[in-house]
Amino acid sequence: MHSQTSLLIRQRVVYALASTVFIAVICWFALSYTRSNKDSPAPLKSLASAQQADAPLGYPLPGSQQPSPFDHRFIQFSAFERAMIPTATRMSAAMGTRYGGLSYNAQQYWDHNHERGGHHTGDDINGIGGMNTDLGDPVYAAANGIVYYRGEPSPSWGNTIILAHRNTQGDILLSMYSHLDKSYLAHGQLTNKGEVIGTVGTANNNYPAHLHLEMRDSTGIHIGSGYVKNPGELLNPSQTIKENMTKPAEDLFPSILSVAIKDQREQRKQEFFQQ
Repeated sequence: MHSQTSLLIRQRVVYALASTVFIAVICWFALSYTRSNKDSPAPLKSLASAQQADAPLGYPLPGSQQPSPFDHRFIQFSAFERAMIPTATRMSAAMGTRYGGLSYNAQQYWDHNHERGGHHTGDDINGIGGMNTDLGDPVYAAANGIVYYRGEPSPSWGNTIILAHRNTQGDILLSMYSHLDKSYLAHGQLTNKGEVIGTVGTANNNYPAHLHLEMRDSTGIHIGSGYVKNPGELLNPSQTIKENMTKPAEDLFPSILSVAIKDQREQRKQEFFQQ
Protein backbone atom coordinates (compact mmCIF):
# COMPACT_ATOMS: atom_id res chain seq x y z
CA MET A 1 0.00 0.00 0.00
CA HIS A 2 2.82 2.32 0.93
CA SER A 3 4.69 1.56 -2.30
CA GLN A 4 1.59 2.34 -4.40
CA THR A 5 1.21 5.71 -2.65
CA SER A 6 4.87 6.60 -3.28
CA LEU A 7 4.53 5.62 -6.96
CA LEU A 8 1.43 7.81 -7.30
CA ILE A 9 3.23 10.80 -5.77
CA ARG A 10 6.21 10.35 -8.11
CA GLN A 11 3.89 10.19 -11.12
CA ARG A 12 2.14 13.41 -10.09
CA VAL A 13 5.50 15.17 -9.63
CA VAL A 14 6.62 14.05 -13.08
CA TYR A 15 3.34 15.19 -14.63
CA ALA A 16 3.65 18.57 -12.87
CA LEU A 17 7.21 19.07 -14.08
CA ALA A 18 6.29 18.05 -17.61
CA SER A 19 3.33 20.43 -17.60
CA THR A 20 5.52 23.28 -16.29
CA VAL A 21 8.13 22.71 -19.01
CA PHE A 22 5.43 22.51 -21.69
CA ILE A 23 3.78 25.75 -20.56
CA ALA A 24 7.19 27.50 -20.37
CA VAL A 25 8.01 26.45 -23.94
CA ILE A 26 4.61 27.71 -25.18
CA CYS A 27 5.10 31.06 -23.40
CA TRP A 28 8.62 31.43 -24.84
CA PHE A 29 7.34 30.89 -28.40
CA ALA A 30 4.48 33.32 -27.80
CA LEU A 31 6.80 36.04 -26.46
CA SER A 32 9.25 35.52 -29.31
CA TYR A 33 6.50 35.97 -31.84
CA THR A 34 4.93 39.06 -30.28
CA ARG A 35 8.11 40.83 -29.07
CA SER A 36 8.84 44.20 -30.70
CA ASN A 37 12.09 44.66 -32.62
CA LYS A 38 12.15 48.46 -32.21
CA ASP A 39 14.82 48.36 -29.51
CA SER A 40 17.02 45.82 -31.26
CA PRO A 41 20.51 47.13 -32.10
CA ALA A 42 20.93 48.02 -35.77
CA PRO A 43 24.24 47.83 -37.63
CA LEU A 44 25.93 51.10 -38.55
CA LYS A 45 25.35 51.69 -42.26
CA SER A 46 25.77 55.32 -43.25
CA LEU A 47 26.88 58.63 -41.80
CA ALA A 48 26.65 60.50 -45.10
CA SER A 49 24.14 62.82 -43.48
CA ALA A 50 22.36 63.20 -40.16
CA GLN A 51 19.13 62.00 -41.74
CA GLN A 52 20.75 58.77 -43.00
CA ALA A 53 22.76 58.02 -39.90
CA ASP A 54 22.01 54.75 -38.15
CA ALA A 55 23.81 55.84 -34.98
CA PRO A 56 23.24 58.72 -32.55
CA LEU A 57 24.79 62.01 -33.65
CA GLY A 58 28.32 62.24 -32.31
CA TYR A 59 28.49 58.49 -31.56
CA PRO A 60 32.01 56.97 -32.07
CA LEU A 61 32.46 54.97 -35.25
CA PRO A 62 33.39 51.25 -35.02
CA GLY A 63 37.14 50.84 -34.58
CA SER A 64 37.63 54.54 -33.91
CA GLN A 65 37.64 56.70 -30.82
CA GLN A 66 36.58 59.74 -32.85
CA PRO A 67 32.89 60.75 -32.70
CA SER A 68 30.95 60.78 -35.94
CA PRO A 69 30.34 64.15 -37.62
CA PHE A 70 26.99 65.74 -36.94
CA ASP A 71 24.90 68.58 -38.26
CA HIS A 72 24.80 71.61 -35.94
CA ARG A 73 21.30 72.42 -37.18
CA PHE A 74 19.99 69.57 -35.04
CA ILE A 75 21.19 71.28 -31.83
CA GLN A 76 17.99 72.96 -30.64
CA PHE A 77 17.54 74.97 -27.46
CA SER A 78 15.81 73.19 -24.61
CA ALA A 79 12.88 74.80 -22.79
CA PHE A 80 15.20 75.70 -19.91
CA GLU A 81 17.74 77.30 -22.27
CA ARG A 82 15.01 79.34 -23.95
CA ALA A 83 13.83 80.60 -20.57
CA MET A 84 17.38 81.80 -19.78
CA ILE A 85 17.68 84.02 -22.88
CA PRO A 86 17.63 87.69 -21.80
CA THR A 87 15.72 90.41 -23.62
CA ALA A 88 17.75 92.70 -25.85
CA THR A 89 15.95 95.98 -25.35
CA ARG A 90 18.76 97.86 -27.10
CA MET A 91 21.68 97.03 -29.40
CA SER A 92 25.02 98.59 -30.27
CA ALA A 93 27.86 98.02 -32.72
CA ALA A 94 30.18 95.04 -32.21
CA MET A 95 33.36 97.01 -33.06
CA GLY A 96 34.54 100.60 -32.68
CA THR A 97 32.21 102.94 -30.85
CA ARG A 98 28.67 101.95 -29.82
CA TYR A 99 27.40 103.60 -33.02
CA GLY A 100 29.98 101.89 -35.24
CA GLY A 101 32.51 104.72 -35.42
CA LEU A 102 36.20 103.93 -35.99
CA SER A 103 35.21 100.85 -38.00
CA TYR A 104 33.91 100.06 -41.48
CA ASN A 105 32.13 97.21 -43.25
CA ALA A 106 34.61 95.71 -45.70
CA GLN A 107 32.20 93.11 -47.11
CA GLN A 108 28.54 93.66 -46.44
CA TYR A 109 25.81 91.12 -45.85
CA TRP A 110 24.58 89.42 -49.02
CA ASP A 111 27.37 90.76 -51.23
CA HIS A 112 27.89 88.26 -54.05
CA ASN A 113 31.27 86.57 -54.28
CA HIS A 114 31.83 84.80 -57.60
CA GLU A 115 34.92 82.95 -56.37
CA ARG A 116 33.05 81.54 -53.36
CA GLY A 117 29.92 80.81 -55.38
CA GLY A 118 27.40 82.53 -53.18
CA HIS A 119 26.31 85.52 -51.11
CA HIS A 120 28.06 86.66 -47.95
CA THR A 121 26.26 85.47 -44.82
CA GLY A 122 27.29 88.38 -42.60
CA ASP A 123 29.27 91.60 -42.29
CA ASP A 124 33.08 91.77 -42.27
CA ILE A 125 33.85 94.56 -39.79
CA ASN A 126 37.32 96.15 -39.84
CA GLY A 127 39.13 98.84 -37.96
CA ILE A 128 39.70 102.02 -39.96
CA GLY A 129 43.39 101.16 -40.55
CA GLY A 130 42.59 98.07 -42.62
CA MET A 131 44.57 94.83 -43.00
CA ASN A 132 45.96 93.65 -39.63
CA THR A 133 45.95 97.03 -37.90
CA ASP A 134 42.87 95.97 -35.93
CA LEU A 135 44.34 92.64 -34.78
CA GLY A 136 43.57 92.30 -31.08
CA ASP A 137 40.97 95.10 -31.04
CA PRO A 138 38.04 94.48 -28.68
CA VAL A 139 34.82 92.85 -29.91
CA TYR A 140 31.66 93.79 -28.03
CA ALA A 141 28.37 91.98 -27.43
CA ALA A 142 25.79 93.63 -29.66
CA ALA A 143 23.07 93.15 -27.03
CA ASN A 144 22.21 91.46 -23.76
CA GLY A 145 22.60 87.74 -24.38
CA ILE A 146 23.75 84.32 -23.24
CA VAL A 147 26.56 82.21 -24.72
CA TYR A 148 25.17 79.09 -26.39
CA TYR A 149 28.25 78.30 -28.50
CA ARG A 150 31.94 78.84 -27.87
CA GLY A 151 34.54 76.96 -29.87
CA GLU A 152 36.32 76.60 -33.19
CA PRO A 153 33.98 74.94 -35.74
CA SER A 154 36.77 74.86 -38.34
CA PRO A 155 40.21 76.47 -38.90
CA SER A 156 38.70 78.89 -41.44
CA TRP A 157 36.09 80.07 -38.94
CA GLY A 158 38.55 80.39 -36.07
CA ASN A 159 37.40 81.07 -32.53
CA THR A 160 33.66 81.68 -32.59
CA ILE A 161 31.05 82.83 -30.08
CA ILE A 162 27.28 82.66 -30.61
CA LEU A 163 25.02 84.69 -28.34
CA ALA A 164 21.28 84.16 -28.01
CA HIS A 165 19.04 87.17 -27.51
CA ARG A 166 15.30 87.76 -27.28
CA ASN A 167 13.93 90.90 -28.92
CA THR A 168 11.17 93.04 -27.46
CA GLN A 169 8.58 91.02 -29.42
CA GLY A 170 9.79 87.81 -27.75
CA ASP A 171 11.50 86.33 -30.82
CA ILE A 172 14.88 84.60 -30.43
CA LEU A 173 17.80 86.11 -32.33
CA LEU A 174 21.36 84.82 -32.56
CA SER A 175 24.52 86.86 -33.14
CA MET A 176 27.70 85.07 -34.24
CA TYR A 177 31.19 86.53 -33.82
CA SER A 178 33.87 84.65 -35.80
CA HIS A 179 37.58 84.82 -36.71
CA LEU A 180 38.31 85.86 -33.12
CA ASP A 181 41.88 85.89 -31.83
CA LYS A 182 40.68 85.39 -28.23
CA SER A 183 37.27 84.66 -26.73
CA TYR A 184 36.61 85.58 -23.12
CA LEU A 185 33.20 84.07 -22.38
CA ALA A 186 32.22 80.57 -21.27
CA HIS A 187 29.30 78.49 -22.47
CA GLY A 188 26.12 79.43 -20.63
CA GLN A 189 27.51 82.76 -19.41
CA LEU A 190 25.31 85.85 -19.42
CA THR A 191 26.72 88.98 -21.03
CA ASN A 192 25.42 92.52 -21.36
CA LYS A 193 25.37 94.92 -24.28
CA GLY A 194 28.76 96.48 -24.89
CA GLU A 195 30.77 93.97 -22.83
CA VAL A 196 34.07 92.85 -24.37
CA ILE A 197 33.59 89.22 -25.42
CA GLY A 198 36.80 88.70 -27.42
CA THR A 199 39.33 90.27 -29.75
CA VAL A 200 39.67 90.56 -33.53
CA GLY A 201 41.65 87.74 -35.13
CA THR A 202 42.70 86.25 -38.46
CA ALA A 203 41.08 82.78 -38.25
CA ASN A 204 44.46 81.01 -38.00
CA ASN A 205 46.02 83.43 -40.53
CA ASN A 206 43.50 82.52 -43.21
CA TYR A 207 42.42 86.17 -43.69
CA PRO A 208 43.52 89.68 -42.78
CA ALA A 209 42.24 90.54 -39.31
CA HIS A 210 38.52 91.33 -39.17
CA LEU A 211 35.32 90.35 -37.39
CA HIS A 212 32.79 88.21 -39.25
CA LEU A 213 29.43 89.13 -37.72
CA GLU A 214 26.21 87.21 -38.43
CA MET A 215 22.64 87.60 -37.17
CA ARG A 216 19.99 84.89 -37.37
CA ASP A 217 16.33 84.40 -36.59
CA SER A 218 16.72 80.89 -35.21
CA THR A 219 16.10 78.62 -32.23
CA GLY A 220 19.13 76.39 -32.69
CA ILE A 221 22.87 76.49 -33.33
CA HIS A 222 23.94 76.17 -36.96
CA ILE A 223 27.39 77.05 -38.30
CA GLY A 224 27.41 76.62 -42.04
CA SER A 225 29.31 78.18 -44.91
CA GLY A 226 30.23 81.84 -45.09
CA TYR A 227 28.65 82.06 -48.55
CA VAL A 228 25.22 80.69 -49.46
CA LYS A 229 22.67 80.94 -52.27
CA ASN A 230 19.54 81.24 -50.09
CA PRO A 231 19.29 83.50 -47.01
CA GLY A 232 17.12 81.11 -44.99
CA GLU A 233 17.17 82.26 -41.36
CA LEU A 234 19.93 84.85 -41.90
CA LEU A 235 19.36 88.52 -41.08
CA ASN A 236 21.20 91.65 -42.14
CA PRO A 237 23.45 92.35 -39.08
CA SER A 238 23.98 96.08 -39.68
CA GLN A 239 20.30 96.70 -40.37
CA THR A 240 19.17 94.64 -37.36
CA ILE A 241 21.54 96.46 -35.01
CA LYS A 242 20.63 99.88 -36.46
CA GLU A 243 16.90 99.23 -36.00
CA ASN A 244 17.48 98.37 -32.33
CA MET A 245 20.33 100.79 -31.62
CA THR A 246 20.41 102.92 -28.50
CA LYS A 247 19.04 106.39 -28.91
CA PRO A 248 21.08 109.25 -27.36
CA ALA A 249 18.45 109.99 -24.68
CA GLU A 250 18.47 106.34 -23.60
CA ASP A 251 22.20 106.46 -22.80
CA LEU A 252 21.26 107.86 -19.41
CA PHE A 253 19.68 104.53 -18.47
CA PRO A 254 22.14 101.60 -18.18
CA SER A 255 21.22 98.06 -19.08
CA ILE A 256 19.55 96.32 -16.12
CA LEU A 257 21.46 93.14 -16.93
CA SER A 258 24.78 95.02 -16.89
CA VAL A 259 23.97 96.35 -13.41
CA ALA A 260 23.05 92.85 -12.17
CA ILE A 261 26.23 91.30 -13.62
CA LYS A 262 28.38 94.07 -12.13
CA ASP A 263 26.80 93.59 -8.68
CA GLN A 264 27.32 89.84 -8.94
CA ARG A 265 31.00 90.28 -9.79
CA GLU A 266 31.52 92.73 -6.95
CA GLN A 267 29.92 90.29 -4.52
CA ARG A 268 32.17 87.45 -5.73
CA LYS A 269 35.20 89.71 -5.42
CA GLN A 270 34.34 90.58 -1.81
CA GLU A 271 33.74 86.92 -0.96
CA PHE A 272 37.12 86.03 -2.49
CA PHE A 273 39.05 88.60 -0.43
CA GLN A 274 37.20 87.60 2.76
CA GLN A 275 38.41 84.00 2.46
